[in-house]
Amino acid sequence: MSSDPTTVELSILRAFSPLDGLKNENLRALARKTVIRELPQGRLLFKEGDTEKRTYYLASGVVELLSNGRVIATIRGGTTDAHHPIAPILPRHCTARVASDKIEYLSIDSDLLDVLITWDQTGIYEVGELGASNESSDDWMTMLLQSRAFHRVPPANLQAVFMRLQRMTYSAGDVVIRQGEEGDFFYVIVSGRCSVSRETPLNREGIRLAELGIGETFGEEALISGAARNATISMLTDGVLMRLAKDDFNTLLNEPMLQWVDHEEGLQIVAKGGMWLDVRLPSEYEHWHLEPSLNVPLYFIRLKIKTLDPAIRYVAVCDNGRRSSAAAYILSERGFDTHVLRGGIAATGLADTLIR
Repeated sequence: MSSDPTTVELSILRAFSPLDGLKNENLRALARKTVIRELPQGRLLFKEGDTEKRTYYLASGVVELLSNGRVIATIRGGTTDAHHPIAPILPRHCTARVASDKIEYLSIDSDLLDVLITWDQTGIYEVGELGASNESSDDWMTMLLQSRAFHRVPPANLQAVFMRLQRMTYSAGDVVIRQGEEGDFFYVIVSGRCSVSRETPLNREGIRLAELGIGETFGEEALISGAARNATISMLTDGVLMRLAKDDFNTLLNEPMLQWVDHEEGLQIVAKGGMWLDVRLPSEYEHWHLEPSLNVPLYFIRLKIKTLDPAIRYVAVCDNGRRSSAAAYILSERGFDTHVLRGGIAATGLADTLIR
């Protein structure tokens, strides 16, 4: 068993890629959900063939990577290799074993990390004006990104969602939505708490079903089904909610009509004059990339659009498709013939190249 985890400091997170590219407020949000763990010599961090969606970083110590029982690489904390995730491709192409007395490492939910990075590089400039400038303002955003409801929003739509959210202030006792009414908005709690209640034939005053807090959402069921509201939501305290109109909600929950291609199709496009457009951070790109490719980090896409050639068919690529789909959405809106590599670099079949 590993020892009890300890809270991670921002300086430690900044030692890793692509965490070093996150804005401070998002890095702080990630830090509050990340801990440093220890593992003694001989223990396994993960096994060859594992499919758990975790991203591992080595903070200190030595890890050996083994394939078919043979050591194929050694990673030491503090080195260039340790700057990047340990053998991130799933299923794992190797086993990671502790080779020193112990190691210190970070284990982060891969989906959360990838969505946070995508959001960080798309919506932050617009989002900044929506929340109060205090520590809790990024709590609701981070919690929202982890919610099941928000995971249904395609990454390419993240910026549009945040741009269309409307800030609403309520007082304790205010009714936000009422049972039986037509659905009109989807809500996110930024501050305060809400009560969920439902009327029954035997209880017209309503039975309290739940309480909701910061980062939790409500109102989507009626929007998706087209049915009337099935519960009443009222404020237990003063608070602030973000709301998204019905039409925006229905549109942005449907994945945009992106042109997805597999690796073979992407190679054919490039062979006919197209180009890989790698939208990862420079540190990720330098570690490994497809050729021929152009590196334009996602957060630079809007600034660099004039440097791109509309006559070229670009195949946007990142590590697994989230950021590249966001980039393709932005470019497609501006008339570029852009495709997205389905599954990203992880799906190219060249995973062994990523092991250093």
